[in-house]
Amino acid sequence: MAADHYCADSENGDHVDEPSEDALFELVNDLNGTDNTFVVIQPEEDDPVWFASVSVLKAGGYEIVRRDTSRREHDVIVETSIGQIAGDLTKWLATHAT
Repeated sequence: MAADHYCADSENGDHVDEPSEDALFELVNDLNGTDNTFVVIQPEEDDPVWFASVSVLKAGGYEIVRRDTSRREHDVIVETSIGQIAGDLTKWLATHAT
């Protein structure tokens, strides 16, 4: 299901409307293992049917979760390249946002 508007929110309170690939790169790059461990991207609506999240792993790297209940999609991957994460999320978001 496509969303009209979506945003990215990080644990430290950063909020970005309609984040670009560069903004996603910066949000993930700012993550750390103490006080800013995750960022969530989802539609700005009550009870969204899809979301993506990136979390810092204690062992290093990042866990990326992409879930869309309308498409029965639930992917969990581990990645170390922030550029790869931002690019993959941008492509995935293009199929979920208008």
